[in-house]
Amino acid sequence: MNTTQSAETTTPVAPELDATDRCDSCGSQAYVRVRLQSGELFFCAHHAGEVRDSLKPTALEWHDETDRLRDEHGA
Repeated sequence: MNTTQSAETTTPVAPELDATDRCDSCGSQAYVRVRLQSGELFFCAHHAGEVRDSLKPTALEWHDETDRLRDEHGA
């Protein structure tokens, strides 16, 4: 596992999302990982947009790779 290290702590860094990571809403490829107190959720770009406002205030981490859609598909 990759880590980010500072003078005080070592924090695990979540790996990049890949084709095996699937949206919890529809099963499409996930481009967003949301870490909450209760666990992780994965979303495609569409569903991440739908839940962003409701989850962002309580999210511990919002890992967004939707920019890869433009890079990979020219969108």
